[in-house]
Amino acid sequence: MTVTLPRRRSRPARGTAPPAHRPDIEGLRAVAVLLVVLAHAGVPGLAGGFVGVDVFFVISGFLITGLLRREHAATGRIRLARFYARRAVRLLPLATLVIVVTLAGAWYLAPPVRFSGYATDALAAATYTMNVRLDTAGTDYFGDPAPSPYQHFWSLAVEEQFYLLWPLLVARGRFGPALMAAVAVASFAWSLHTTSYFGAAGRAWELGAGALLALVVVRRDRPWLGWAGLAAIGTAAVLFDATTRFPGIAALLPVLGAVAVIAAGGNRLLGTGPMRWTGRMSYGWYLWHWPLLLVAPPGPAARIAVAAAALGLAVVSHHLLENPVRHHRVWTVRPRRGILLGLGLSVSAAALAGFGVLHPPEIPARGVAPDAGLTVASAGNPAGALERMLGTGVTATDLPGNLTPGFDDAARQRLAPQLDGCHVGLTGPFRPKSDCSYTTGRRTVVLFGDSHALQWFPALESLARQNGWRLYSFTRSSCSPAQIALDERRARARYLACDTWRTEVVGRISRIRPDLLVVSSSVNYRQVLTGPPADPDAVWQTGWVRTLATLKRFAARVTMIADTPFLTVAPADCLSVNSTAIFRCAVPRADVLPEPRWREQLRAISVASGVPVIDPVPWLCTARCPLVVGDTLVYRDSNHLTEAYARLVAPLLKPHLR
Repeated sequence: MTVTLPRRRSRPARGTAPPAHRPDIEGLRAVAVLLVVLAHAGVPGLAGGFVGVDVFFVISGFLITGLLRREHAATGRIRLARFYARRAVRLLPLATLVIVVTLAGAWYLAPPVRFSGYATDALAAATYTMNVRLDTAGTDYFGDPAPSPYQHFWSLAVEEQFYLLWPLLVARGRFGPALMAAVAVASFAWSLHTTSYFGAAGRAWELGAGALLALVVVRRDRPWLGWAGLAAIGTAAVLFDATTRFPGIAALLPVLGAVAVIAAGGNRLLGTGPMRWTGRMSYGWYLWHWPLLLVAPPGPAARIAVAAAALGLAVVSHHLLENPVRHHRVWTVRPRRGILLGLGLSVSAAALAGFGVLHPPEIPARGVAPDAGLTVASAGNPAGALERMLGTGVTATDLPGNLTPGFDDAARQRLAPQLDGCHVGLTGPFRPKSDCSYTTGRRTVVLFGDSHALQWFPALESLARQNGWRLYSFTRSSCSPAQIALDERRARARYLACDTWRTEVVGRISRIRPDLLVVSSSVNYRQVLTGPPADPDAVWQTGWVRTLATLKRFAARVTMIADTPFLTVAPADCLSVNSTAIFRCAVPRADVLPEPRWREQLRAISVASGVPVIDPVPWLCTARCPLVVGDTLVYRDSNHLTEAYARLVAPLLKPHLR
C-alpha cells in the first residue's frame, strides 16, 4: 500500500526534519523511562514520574513524522505497507513475549479469580486496545488497588491508534501541516474538557507536538533551551502527583519541556554513552518493569532492585530478540513479510489470551453450606442465629460449592437504583428514569446517602414489601449526605456535582415528607475534604449537624445506619487463593474500622440530634470478620456488602425501623 503525493515532490521540502540519528534523543528516551520506572518503584520525590510517558509521546511524534517527511521528500509518496511493517517488526516480537510470559506468571502467581480478567487484558494488549479497555472500565491510574499487569500497554495502544491516521495527514502535501495542527489543537482542547487519563483523543496532541516540531528546521546552537526543557520535565516529575489533574493543562509542562530539548538540537548530558545506552534499552525496560513490580516486595529498596532486574531482562531480550528480528533480511526486504510476522504474533498472543479467558484456573469449592438467609429468617432469635454463623465462619476451612453469589456475579452486581439512574456514579448528572420509588404503600421511607447507603437498599426493599412501605432511594458514589465540600478522587478536582445532587435530593425529600428517612454514609472522606481544611474534625461535625437538622424538618423520623467495615483484603482474591482455608481471610475487627474518631463523632452528633443510630458491625463481625457466612458471600468488594447478605440481615434491621 502506498500514498502518492501530487507531482513535484521529488526534492526535499523546506522545513524537512533533520537526519534521523540524534544521540540526544536517545538520551531523552533514557530520561523518560527512568522517570516512569522510578516513579512506579516508589522512589520518594518522583511521584510525578508518570510524565515520562508524555515525553515518549513527543519523541515518537517527532521521529516518526520526520521519517515520513523524509520519505515524502525523496520519493513523493509514503509506502504505508513498509511503514507498518517496520513498526510491526520493531515492536511486536518483544511485546508478544512480554504478553505471553506475563500471562504465564499470572496463571501461577495471581489470585485465580483474577486470571480471566488478566487474560482479557492480555487480549487488549495484543490488539492495541488496552487504553480503551481501561477507559471504559473507569480505571483510576493513580488509585487502582489491584492494577492489571498489562496496564502499561495503554501508552503503546495510544501510539498505534495515532499512527493509523497520522501518515495519511503527512501525505496531504501542502495541506498536511495545517491538518496536523488542527488535529493537535482539537486534541488539546479535548484533553482540557475530559477527565480521561487513557483516551487517545486527549493524548494525540502530545504526539502532535513532536510531529509539528519535525516540520521545521531545528537549530543546533541553543544548548540553554535543552537545559530549560530538562528542568521543565524534572519539575513536573517532582511537583506532580496523584492529586494533579492530568492530562490537560498540567501536561503542557513535560510536553513543552520535551519539545524544548529536541528543538535545542543537542545536549551534552543526553549524548553521553550511559544515557544513550539506557535509551536503547528503554522499550524493553518499559515493557518488563511493570509486571515485575506488581509482584515485588514492598519498600523502595526491594522495588528498585526488581526494577533493575527488569532492566537486565530488557538487555537480554534486546540482544537475543529485538535486534536479531528487526535487522534480519527476511523481514526487511519485503514489507509483506513484516506485516505477516506482526499479524501472526498478534493473532497468536490474542488466541492464547482468549483461551485463558475461556479456561481460567479452577477454584476448589467443596460441600454444601447451610442457607444462611433461610436460617436467619426462620430463627426465633435472628441475632443469635447470625452470631453463631459468624462464629462458624471465622473457623471455616472450605469455600462452599453453593457460594451465593459467586465471585463473578458479585463483581457484576447492579441494584435497581443503579439501573434506572437513581444511584449516580462519580460522573454524570442526576437524571433518573423514574421517580425513584420501588414499592407501594401508605407509609413512605427514603434511603439517602452515598454508595454505603445504597448497599442497604436490598434490605430496605425486602422490609418495604413485607410491611407495605413506599420506598424511595437517592444515592450517589463518593458523595456524603453531610454538607461538606469534597474533591473527587478520580478527576482530582472539586466534586461540584455532589453539591448539586445533594441540594436537589434534599429538595425532593422536602416534597415527599417521608414517614422515615434512613441516612447512611462512609466515613472515608478525610483525604478528599476540599482544602484541605485546618480542622477536618470540625468540618465533619459541622456538616453533619447541619444535615441532620435539615432532614429532621422534612421527615417524621430520621434514622442513621453507621458505616460498615473496610476490609484489608480483596474478598474474592483472598478466598480464591485460600479456598481450602478461608478462615485465613477473616480479618480482626479492630483492623477494619478506620476513622474511629469520626465514627464516634457521628454517633454522638446523631444522638444529640435525636436521631437513632443502628450499628451494623455486630452483624458482620465477632472478634474477627468472616468473608463467608454459611453459603453467603458477605462483601462484593473491600467495603460494600453483597445484595444477598444485605437481604440476609433484613430481619435484624427490622426492629430498628418500626
